[in-house]
Amino acid sequence: MSDDQEKNYDLKQGAGKTMRAPDLPYRPAKPKSYRPRIGLIGCGGITQHHLKAYQRDGYEIAALCDLREESAQARRKEFAPSAKVFTDYRDLLGQADVDVIDVALHPAPRYAAVEAALQAGKHVLSQKPFVLDLDQGEALVRLEEEKGLRLAVNQNGRWAPYVQYAHQAIRAGLLGEVQTVAITINWDHSWTKGTEFEKIHHLVLYDFAIHWFDMAALFFDGQEAGRVAAATASANAQEVKPPLLAHASVTFPKGQAVLTFDAACKFGPGESILITGSKGTLSMRGAVCTAHTIELHTAEGVARPQLEGTWFPDGFRGSMGELLCAIEENREPSNSARNNLRSLGICFAALGAADSGEPRQAGSVRSIAK
Repeated sequence: MSDDQEKNYDLKQGAGKTMRAPDLPYRPAKPKSYRPRIGLIGCGGITQHHLKAYQRDGYEIAALCDLREESAQARRKEFAPSAKVFTDYRDLLGQADVDVIDVALHPAPRYAAVEAALQAGKHVLSQKPFVLDLDQGEALVRLEEEKGLRLAVNQNGRWAPYVQYAHQAIRAGLLGEVQTVAITINWDHSWTKGTEFEKIHHLVLYDFAIHWFDMAALFFDGQEAGRVAAATASANAQEVKPPLLAHASVTFPKGQAVLTFDAACKFGPGESILITGSKGTLSMRGAVCTAHTIELHTAEGVARPQLEGTWFPDGFRGSMGELLCAIEENREPSNSARNNLRSLGICFAALGAADSGEPRQAGSVRSIAK
């Protein structure tokens, strides 16, 4: 056996020389001059990250609404002392000087609030997951078009620094044609015990994994997803009702994504993403939502970019900033509702596949139980 044959048989590859990391535009964008007054509907725990992000970028929070007035008042005291407080979002939507609405309600009442906001002539950023029914989502897209408005979805994971850097690397052609996306995450989700989240049967594949289904769709950059296979299981020692172990595979015309989730891991949590392409490979790993070790391998060598920022708050800065830039530039935001329906089509198909034990076509499962 020749030296080359032995090298190939052992699957060994040269390490490659170190090269300078490409400078890519991965940081959240802000509109040049557009500064609308923002109204927030729903003042639950996650909205502290919304408001911190908006405060950091100098956006004005003009109104806050929650069924529990004390929740809205608490957010007002911490982030927006001059904001008006409401307990009925219809009263907030009647405020003529509020231009953009951030809808951060739970999924079940979210559709009605988004529809009402569009009917009231407001641009909208909807919390994810966007809708429980793809037909309703398409109806909202038609409504925004009829009203001449912009409707975006808060898929904030897109603007986590490592995710956006990967997206920009793909767009720049550094990886060539993307072939595979492999995502593995292990963490402890037992904090949901006794909360509303524990009532979501597909807690992992729906409420959590939607971020990573969206990333997979983002990395394949516009390719329509095909067959989706998925399964779930309960861990032996888990303390919550929904199954905390899950995996899914998604086919694309020119590749495949595989996602694995262990939400019952109490020790050594972490996240890793590996993207392979015809011209390069990008690997990212670290704490969940905080991949800090990044390597870009190409024919020229290995680059190890050192990125600024974190998912919290940059993800929330990015999702709102992209909507505001799109309004200012009169274009569709990259996180538009229309775009997000592709990610939801993958997610819903995964839920259907997990329940039936049979693969489903992305977009074929039109709705999920409330």
